[in-house]
Amino acid sequence: MGWSCVVARAVAIFLMLSRASALTSDIFAAGKSDKEILDNLLKNSRYDKRLLPPVDGVLTVNVSVLLLSLASPDESSLKYEVEFLLQQQWYDPRLRYSNQSHYDFLNAIHHHEDIWLPDTYFIMHGDFKDPIIPMHFALRIYRNGTINYLMRRHLILSCQGRLNIFPFDDPLCSFALESISYEQSAITYVWKNDEDTLRKSPSLTTLNAYLIQNQTIPCPIKASWRGNYSCLKVDLIFTRDRSFYFTTVFIPGIILVTSSFITFWLEWNAVPARVMIGVTTMLNFFTTSNGFRSTLPVVSNLTAMNVWDGVCMCFIYASLLEFVCVNYVGRKRPLHNVVYRPGENPVTQRLPAVLSRIGIILASPLGDKKRESTGGADMVSCTACTGPGACTHTANNGGVSEPCFVQVRKKEPPHPIRVAKTIDVIARITFPTAYAVFLIFFFIHYKAFS
Repeated sequence: MGWSCVVARAVAIFLMLSRASALTSDIFAAGKSDKEILDNLLKNSRYDKRLLPPVDGVLTVNVSVLLLSLASPDESSLKYEVEFLLQQQWYDPRLRYSNQSHYDFLNAIHHHEDIWLPDTYFIMHGDFKDPIIPMHFALRIYRNGTINYLMRRHLILSCQGRLNIFPFDDPLCSFALESISYEQSAITYVWKNDEDTLRKSPSLTTLNAYLIQNQTIPCPIKASWRGNYSCLKVDLIFTRDRSFYFTTVFIPGIILVTSSFITFWLEWNAVPARVMIGVTTMLNFFTTSNGFRSTLPVVSNLTAMNVWDGVCMCFIYASLLEFVCVNYVGRKRPLHNVVYRPGENPVTQRLPAVLSRIGIILASPLGDKKRESTGGADMVSCTACTGPGACTHTANNGGVSEPCFVQVRKKEPPHPIRVAKTIDVIARITFPTAYAVFLIFFFIHYKAFS
């Protein structure tokens, strides 16, 4: 009686196992759709999405990023829009299925709410852009239980740039991802690709975003939000389009400043031409700099653009002041009351008066009494006097003894027109030289060509 019960029970178990095997074979038969297979795999009796996949040790999530597009609102912005595909891959033995099915993988896009997924979230970014429509993710389950989860994401990154050297800075944009609820002892994130750089789509598109370097690294301890959670970091280093700033700001500024130096080569009394050049260059520089400055980021510290605008404006204003000084000096009345015609050489105008005075001196005898002219004292030669000043000895001229005086005529001050022209000559050298020194120092200091 006892043996019969044991045999009956064994037969029942055998029949149950056979039925289960037949049922399993029926589930993964070639004629079954991926939906039917998934419906059976994800039954509540055999699968619970609230539980981590039962793996030995720590669950490893392989991560890779594929860049799709990069964009920035404008050249001066510190916000960059990054669109990419985030791929996560892990192993869940509960979702293995038989090789009897002809599917290499199951498309579980409509079952994503029933499958355990890593609770990955982004940190250290800016904002998410509006959700991408249509469907922005893909979910595949392979025969061995490997799950491939692909998401399309669009982030607006708030980047870090050295605005004190704008526009020669290289903004750094970073974002990181980690699990919100599972610590490193439960889940660890690793980069799937062996290289340290991101993969780029062959059709990568950019708009005002010039990516020069990127890297994928584990989050440093000091950069991690929570040290006991696995974290991965992406660094994107951008640069400015420096040719844009050279053609828009620097070269026009150099042309305007050097144009203001043209006035130094004009005649000192060419008032309309020199005023027009000085005022026009100043107004044009104001218009150009104000129009461009309205698009720059607002910061409280001194930037390279502020230095450029301030120094260039100082040179233009200084050239205008130089003209005012030259015109004022050139119009002053000379001390010797000689009338000169504006624009002519003062030396040739004074020549008749000088020759007349020389003729009078040569025609007079050496023994005459000293004569004093209105503009200064004439020189009377005395053979016994060798030093400057008056001689105290007496000279015998025709039996008459009288003191002999030798007096050197005072040197007349330079004519105002000559002073004005000298100022122009000095300005022709000093202004271009000083501006060239500034340009060299400016572009070297701010590493414009690095």
